[in-house]
Amino acid sequence: MLLSFVLVAAASAQTLQRGNGPESSIGESVATVLERGNGPEPSTLDAHRCPEVSCGNILRDLYEGLVSEDARGLPIPGMAERWGVSTDGRTWTFHLRPDLRWSDGEPLDAEQIVASFQRAFAPMTAAPFAVHFAAIENVEAVQAGKLPPEAIGISAPDAHTVVFHLIRSAALPQLLLLPIAYPVYLPAVVKFGAQHTRPGHLIGNGAYRLRDWTPQANLVLERNPYFREPAPIPLVRYQVTEDAASELQRFAAGDLHLTETVPPQPLPNLRARFGSQLRISPYLGSMWIGLNLSQPPLRNNLALRRALSLAIDRDKLTRYITGLGETPAWSIVPPGVSAYAPVSVGAARLTQAQREALAKGLYAKAGYSAGRPLEIELRYNTSTPLRRLNLAVAAMWHEVLGANVRLRNEEWKVFVGNRKQRVITQAFRGGWIADIDDARNFLANFASHSETNWSGLEDAQFDALMTAADAAPRQGERSQRLREAEARLLNVQAVIPIYFYTSKHLLSPQVLGFEANPLDHHPSRFLRLRGATPATTP
Repeated sequence: MLLSFVLVAAASAQTLQRGNGPESSIGESVATVLERGNGPEPSTLDAHRCPEVSCGNILRDLYEGLVSEDARGLPIPGMAERWGVSTDGRTWTFHLRPDLRWSDGEPLDAEQIVASFQRAFAPMTAAPFAVHFAAIENVEAVQAGKLPPEAIGISAPDAHTVVFHLIRSAALPQLLLLPIAYPVYLPAVVKFGAQHTRPGHLIGNGAYRLRDWTPQANLVLERNPYFREPAPIPLVRYQVTEDAASELQRFAAGDLHLTETVPPQPLPNLRARFGSQLRISPYLGSMWIGLNLSQPPLRNNLALRRALSLAIDRDKLTRYITGLGETPAWSIVPPGVSAYAPVSVGAARLTQAQREALAKGLYAKAGYSAGRPLEIELRYNTSTPLRRLNLAVAAMWHEVLGANVRLRNEEWKVFVGNRKQRVITQAFRGGWIADIDDARNFLANFASHSETNWSGLEDAQFDALMTAADAAPRQGERSQRLREAEARLLNVQAVIPIYFYTSKHLLSPQVLGFEANPLDHHPSRFLRLRGATPATTP
């Protein structure tokens, strides 16, 4: 396999150096390079600190956890060839595959995996997804700095076994699909610090390894010769495609095999133009407008928050602005999540005229009028679809309520930083794409201590309901507590739900093996290109 990779790399080296000009078109590199649109520049390739879809897509190629997932999004063995759980659901034992290796060929064993988890949950790491692992013994105390990282309930009784000790039952194999559960090569972290994610420094254990990274342009991955199953496609180039309209044009010109999304356009026109290349599927994701509850004008003003929500015509937004199968949302957890019944919201049963009448009354109750209009800033990350959406929302707030709305767009990393700090944000683009098929994955973001609590909600009742859900001995009781927690979240109007996502891609007929799935995960190792150079075992 190594020889075949060298031959392929040599043949395509000139193409890779030339960038995105005509020489690097799909027509020339069809058998060697998979060209993937990936949305904004990834904020990091530190697996423990990845907060968004764009880095998650790449990390699924660079790393593998104890549990992996197949092309359909279903859990399959990863580093662990098998696992089991005790009868009380509190102890999970994972048995590793023999001869695991890092992408530089060094052995990878259970002790290194445990040490990586300790780094993931250490306070200084500030891992955004750590909140989802509170079921592991001592994780919360470690994150709070009350115990050392070595105290977490993960151990390695021998070089081939990893054991997790839980304080309550949890769907641990699903959680282990998250990037935070990938093994990070700690010697590189010690040697290079934050630069351990750069080409030449990043050592992973997935089907690919990082070859090049040109900021705001693309990242190139190459086959990992030490991975147990050589990837069918030698090279993958993740293109930064913040502008969805430009991404579509690049696909139409033959520069991309797969887009990250599709810009808002009339669906019949897209189907007429692209036919079966257009892939639209159900997706476990919610879009909402976040509201900063720690700063004026939204802090301690429930009437204003409700007025802003009711003034938005979600039917118009999903019909005319997004228009690709999205459905209006009045709740946080999307339909289709396993073992969960959607929360019923009264406003959803009203006409839009009734909602707007209520909105005007609440706006006045909040202390605003034509003579004293609300001045508010609506912030979003740079994106053509988001620009259209936020322009429409701003127009609705102005037309229905008389509010003066300032729109502010920011490059992704700047936007993420400002949203997290909750200092200059007021209303902002929010939302969540499911990491695992579980309602808790959406709701835990609003816990008082959560790193992803961008609204700054501090609600003791909500926190208590989430705690009760975690302690529930049976699934039915757990789901009921989660529904009550979501109802509380909606009652205090911590965010404004807008719509439920669909996954939207344009896919070249040259790509084989692509399968739609609710989490919209598509690791490159399960894809193939017609005519690609066959992979061989080293």
